[in-house]
Amino acid sequence: MADEKDDDMPDFSDVQSGASSTAPVAAEIYVVKSGDSLSKIAKQTYGDAKLWKRIFEANKDVIKDPDKIFPGQKLKLPRN
Repeated sequence: MADEKDDDMPDFSDVQSGASSTAPVAAEIYVVKSGDSLSKIAKQTYGDAKLWKRIFEANKDVIKDPDKIFPGQKLKLPRN
């Protein structure tokens, strides 16, 4: 009978671990300093100023205009 129970159990031997596509993207918090712009922060963070839109998209709740960020604002910087 023990063999019958084993046959009824699902086989997960081929399942691989990995990140879930539904898991939230981790982010660090950046405090805006005088003279900062989204492109300057993107250059420092990602090595490419053109990735400023990534920061803007992650912070639409606090940034209405990507050209207007202010010292002291806390922005989420999503990781890849």
